[in-house]
Parts: sequence; C-alpha cells; structure tokens
Amino acid sequence: MSAQAVAVELSAKDFASDQNIRWCPGCGDFSILAQVKKVLAKIGAKRESTVFVSGIGCSSRFPYYVDTYGFHGIHGRAAAVATGAKIANPELSVWVATGDGDALSIGGNHLLHTIRRNIDINIILFNNRIYGLTKGQYSPTSPMGKQTKSTPVGSIDYPLHPISVAIGAEASFVARTIDVNTKHLQHILERAAAHKGTSFVEIYQNCVIFNDQAFEYSTGKDTKDDSTVYLEHGRPLVFGKESDKGIRLKGMDPEIVALGNGVKEDDLLFHDERALEPSLAYLLSRMHYPEFPEPMGVFRAVERPTYEELLMRQVEVAREKKTRSLDDLFHEGDTWDVK
Repeated sequence: MSAQAVAVELSAKDFASDQNIRWCPGCGDFSILAQVKKVLAKIGAKRESTVFVSGIGCSSRFPYYVDTYGFHGIHGRAAAVATGAKIANPELSVWVATGDGDALSIGGNHLLHTIRRNIDINIILFNNRIYGLTKGQYSPTSPMGKQTKSTPVGSIDYPLHPISVAIGAEASFVARTIDVNTKHLQHILERAAAHKGTSFVEIYQNCVIFNDQAFEYSTGKDTKDDSTVYLEHGRPLVFGKESDKGIRLKGMDPEIVALGNGVKEDDLLFHDERALEPSLAYLLSRMHYPEFPEPMGVFRAVERPTYEELLMRQVEVAREKKTRSLDDLFHEGDTWDVK
C-alpha cells in the first residue's frame, strides 16, 4: 500500500528562520515580523511556495528571518524582482518587504508599475519617515522642516503620502495599519493575503534610534482616539474616546463634526471600500493629523483581473496559433522587401 502524504499544520514558530535578528531593540520591525509569521500560519501558507522579496534598508532584512524562499534584491528593485517571480510561477505566494526610502525613492518607478499592472503580490511598506539603515537621513515621507543629518536646517521637500500614491496608481487593495496595534496589523495582513491582485499595505513603524515617536500621536494612550479613525466598510466615520465625533462632507471637502445637537451618524460620511471609483479612497488618503484624524484600515478593495492571468491568456492564444515553421514565423505580420 502506497504511503499517503499527511498535511502538516504549521505554526508561527515554523516560519521562524535560524538567523539572528539584527534590528535595534524596540524597533517596530519585530512586531511586523511576528504578525506576518502568525498570518502565514493562519492562512495555511506553505514554506516551499512562499517567497519574500526585499530591496535595501532595515525592513529589507525580512527574507532572512522568515523560513520560506527569499530574495534580497538591490536598492528599490524589490517590486521588479517580485514581478518576475510571480510571472515565472503564478502558483507562488509572493510578498515584498520594503521601506519608505527603498520603495518611494529609487524604487518609485517599479512600485508604480507593479501596482497599476495588478500583479498578485503583497507589498508591505514599512514607513518610519526616515532612512534608518544609513543612519538618519530624511526620506521621501519625512515632513517638511524635518531636521536630519542630510537636512540640518530642515527639509524643503514636500513629502509623498504612500496611500495617495498607491490609489493614484489604481491599486486594487490599499490599507494602513500601525506596528503596535498588533490585532489590527494581523487583520490587515490577512485581508491583504486573501486579496487577488496587488495588495499595498502601509505600516506606521517606529524607528527608535533616528526618528523615535514619529507616530506618537497615533499610538499614545491620551491621543490615539482623537488622532485616528478606523475604517469599516458600510459604517460611518466615527472617532474620539467617547465616539462622539465624526467626519462628514461639506461639498467636496471633509469636516469634523460633533455628534449630537441635531448631527446624527446618518449625516456622516459612510465608508465604501468596494467603490470602483477611487475618489472617496483618495479623499480619505488626504486626511492628515493634526487637521484630521488619520484613517486606519482598508481604503480600497476592488476586484480586477490580474496581470499574470491576462498574460497567461495571451500565451495560450499564441500556442493555439501553432505556427508551422520558423520561416512562417519570420514572415508573419508586417514584412518588407529591401532592394
């Protein structure tokens, strides 16, 4: 009697590699790594069919710390390498671990085109608003006026906002979460893994050495309830420690209102993550602290054919044509007689 393979249920520990983790004590990357391993176990991921790809930066050490296949690429090229892996073997589950500098500076072009093509990969962007690995220079997400080693009198660059960039590139799944909110972080990563197409997740991540407490307003016990609003599909945008504030539209602009005195939840803006038109998601991506509470959760989740699906269809059509010979192939399409 032939032996039958027995499916082994993996735990989060099974996805831990034997490498020493080289991040600074207290770094938010530890939290992200822990939740990713939990999610991989929860969704039944297989180590032999899972790939983590990275570029350069503290976040880009990620492939070493997960016991799956991995590729530590060059600066900014993670999305391009991940694209190649997914197209070569569409059965793979491909994840990209990247940072705000790696993805949005030298890697910006690759990131945009990966997103617009809707390749079925998961992109996790660790945003600490600083270059950590190279010791504290300002990054594409650093706020104006930020004093760093490369901007000693303050940055004069307007910052990029990753969620806005992703939505502008027609991302089919866009979300934001925070490293210390582990329950929410795990939920968002599960949603991203389940999405068919490019999932883009921005994670607010603290760099304890070079940009400590950059997101303290969104994590502090006394401030987080008034500085963040958690998105739920089909639900109004309500926030505040007593859930007594909300966001409504005034024309085309959001405004903060206090509930009560004639203002009801039905008057507020209701979130629709499945809207095909991305205008609402983009509007939410433009809400920034301190003028507004910053949205956390899924901004957009829509279905669209993936790049590799469309590519495989073209390959099948080409195979069905069955070109008879190399000479026939040379004489297909436009040809010219050169005299």
